[in-house]
This record gives sequence, C-alpha cells and structure tokens, in this order.
Amino acid sequence: MAHFEKANSIGEWFDQRLATKTLERVLAKEYWIPKDINFLWAMGMVLAITFGILLVSGIFLLMYYQPNVDTAFDSVNYTIMQEVGFGWLWRHVHAVAASVVFLIIYIHMFTGIYYGSYKKGREIIWVSGMLLFVAFSAEAFSGYMLPWGQMSYWAGMVITNLFSMGSLEMNGVVEWIRGDYVPGQAFLTRFFMLHVLLIPVAILALIGIHFGALRIPHVNNQNGEELDYEVEAEKYKSGNKAASKVIAFANDFMSKDMFVVAVYLIFFFYLTFWNYSFAMDPVNFDPADGLKTPAHIYPEWYFLWSYEILRPFSKDIGLLAFAFAQVIFVLLPWLDRSPNAVPASRRGLFKYWFWIMLANMIVLTTMGKLPPEGINNTIGLVSALLFIGQWLALPFVTMFEKKV
Repeated sequence: MAHFEKANSIGEWFDQRLATKTLERVLAKEYWIPKDINFLWAMGMVLAITFGILLVSGIFLLMYYQPNVDTAFDSVNYTIMQEVGFGWLWRHVHAVAASVVFLIIYIHMFTGIYYGSYKKGREIIWVSGMLLFVAFSAEAFSGYMLPWGQMSYWAGMVITNLFSMGSLEMNGVVEWIRGDYVPGQAFLTRFFMLHVLLIPVAILALIGIHFGALRIPHVNNQNGEELDYEVEAEKYKSGNKAASKVIAFANDFMSKDMFVVAVYLIFFFYLTFWNYSFAMDPVNFDPADGLKTPAHIYPEWYFLWSYEILRPFSKDIGLLAFAFAQVIFVLLPWLDRSPNAVPASRRGLFKYWFWIMLANMIVLTTMGKLPPEGINNTIGLVSALLFIGQWLALPFVTMFEKKV
C-alpha cells in the first residue's frame, strides 16, 4: 500500500493523490513555446474559448428547446426568443459563435499551412486538427437542423441525399440515416442526440489528443528554426530568460494568449449585439415545409467552398470531387514533398501555390452562395477544377524544392 504523509495544505493533499504539481509542470510551467511567434499562434486558445461559449450557451438553450417536429420551431423562435428572459441573447451568442468558430478554424488551418506546421514530426498534430475540423462541421450541420425551419429541413434533405452515392442509388442508406423516407421526427431526434451528446464528446477527446500531440514536437515558429528545447529551457529555468529562445506556456505565453482572446471577445460581442443577423438565414425563420422547396438551397458560408466543388459537375463526378475536397487536406503532410518547414514566403513555387489556393477558396465560397446560372456556373467550374488540379500538382511543386 502506498505511504501517505500528513498533508499541510489542500493543494498538497490533492498532489499526493493526483500528482497535480507534476501535471502542472508537464502541461504548463515546463511546456515550452518559442518566443518567435505572433498573434496567429493564439488561435488555438481562441478556438477553445469559443467552444466553451458554445457549450455554455447550448446548455441554456437546451433547457427550453423541444426536439419535436411540431414544437421545435416555436420553442426556438417564440419560447426562447420572446418568453424566456434573455433567451434572445443566448440564441444570438450561440448562433454567432457557431459561425465565427469556423472563421477562427480557417485562420488556424491556413496559418499551419503557411508556416509548415504539418511537416515531419508534426503529422499527428495536423491530422488531429483536421479531424477536429470534421467534428466541428458535423456539429454545425446537426445544430442547423434543430430550429426546424425551411433551410434546416431542405439542407438536411440535400446533404443526406449525398449518401445515396450517385448512380449507385443507395437509397436504403439515406432512409436509414433519416429514419424515414424524408426528414421527420426520427431525423430530428437523431441529429439532436448527435448535436448535444455524441459529437461534443468526440470534440473534447480530439482537443485532448490535439493538445497532447503538441507536447513532444512542440509548436512551430515563424522562421521554422529548429530549436534545442532542452538547452533553451535550461537557460530559462536558470533565470536567463532574455537569452532563452523559449518561454513557458504558463504564465508567459498564456498572458499573450489572453490578450488576443480579449481583443477577439470585443469583436465577438460586437457581432452578438449589433450584427447577429449574418449568422441566421432569413429563410430559416419560416417553419419547415416538405411541400415547398426554397428557390435556392445553400449551406452556411463555411461549407460553401466544398458545396461549390460539388455543384458544377454531373452527379457522380460531383460526388467524387466533393469527397476529394473533404479528404485531401488530411493528406497534406504526405503530399508536400519538401524538406522545408519554413514560411511559404521562403519556399519558391509553394508560395504561389498557397496564395492561389487561398484566393481560389474565397472565390469558391462566393460562388457557392450565388444561383448556379450563367457566368456563375463557368466561374464555379473553373475554380473547382483549379482546386483539384492544385492539390494533384502539389507533390510535383514541392518535390524539387531546395533545402533552405
């Protein structure tokens, strides 16, 4: 049996049983962060804070939401918005956070691509991050179904139809997912369960894996410099902090993180109080009606780029292009054949590849919101082909890159 001495404080009592001081040292005080980083490295903390906001606001909404096809719409748009004190505020906070979280995810993702933070040794960091992107996407889609408005219903109809696999006509799979021939009570109940339980648990697990994966290779830095963390950490611990190229996660880096978070929260609550409407589609303020198809069905802005890759092609080719777009980012560490883990600005042809891809995704997002007619079709097709072509070309673009 383990020997325990009398604890002199509550903290010491917990430390004897949970090794709290060891955890604090390993995960915070001796978790080293390079000094040579900028505010973009705080996006991970901003994402964690936003996820926390989504959890808290979601719990308050859950107290009054009714997952029933006959009452769901009224429980959101009448009970929560008009009868519950400050219900409107919690709905605005939840809707804005659900939208802004993807803006931060994309900034975080493209920062990682620009600085080569997925290169050798950091593959698990990148893959776990992309799995988080998939999980957040599933969480957003399932949540979009819950108000049971027109766009909720028809977006659910369109997205679940993708599982028929085009010409394979696997309609049985679609019916199995919906629990019926068309979205109904079983559909709403299933997506409610996914949204409030299963996917949040998966997100929490992936956040733990993502943070844990950072512990060994450490985060990248602005110049892609290879640091000897043991040597630099010894300088820091001996008191020579000015000469050390690293700082402790707590509380040095955390203080910088919190400053960025504070600025972000000003932006967030400005949107919540004065510009929340961007996060709420006006079509979704009409109750779901399976007999009345909206003139133009489209997803939320953060899915528009992949939706536009699907749309210009025939059914089967469109599904293949859509699947390609969902998977290809995960494979980035193996498609990029360059030995360099430095900023894109120092990487020859990759620099142009990166900025063309970023600009093209903005074009795809813009086109995805517009009706598929006339010149819009042509631009969408060219952009989709460019996206696919760029990723197929990436191994050849980076294969002959000289070591920096």
